[in-house]
Amino acid sequence: MPGLDLVFCGTAPSRASMAAKAYYAKPGNAFWPSLHAAGFTPTRLRPQDYPTLPTLGLGLTDLNKTQFGNDVDLDPSAYDVAAFVDKMRRHRPAAVAFTSKTAASVFLAGHFGLTGSPDYGRQALDFEGTALFVLTSPSGQARRFFTLDPWRAAAAFVAARRMQTKNA
Repeated sequence: MPGLDLVFCGTAPSRASMAAKAYYAKPGNAFWPSLHAAGFTPTRLRPQDYPTLPTLGLGLTDLNKTQFGNDVDLDPSAYDVAAFVDKMRRHRPAAVAFTSKTAASVFLAGHFGLTGSPDYGRQALDFEGTALFVLTSPSGQARRFFTLDPWRAAAAFVAARRMQTKNA
């Protein structure tokens, strides 16, 4: 959907998300509570509420559209950076927030040829005018690394964009 403030991009759905037919549906995943805690949404949403996100200027996608499960179980050749790039060019969101370093690393390597692990937060480079953020993974398996700080930075970007749009 064109005009989105931010698109969240993960690697692939978990088994629980596939079963529920909803993004970030695994119990213990911090995605939905973090959306509200960081300030993206006025109320706490549930996984089954994901279709309402575009009305809030937010979108969801994954780099791997053919597999599901933990990152270690995914075939690296199934990440489709080219399709993601095409989708972002068509829809032109103001920002993309990768919901893990894995998703960000796959994109940065596949599109820019960058290797290594990116830092959390807003990246120094953008994608054709689209700001890029790397968030801590909301997965329960990554809980010990989780901090809301990069999520808040991305939410502040969205809030500033909404204010500019409102005042334009």
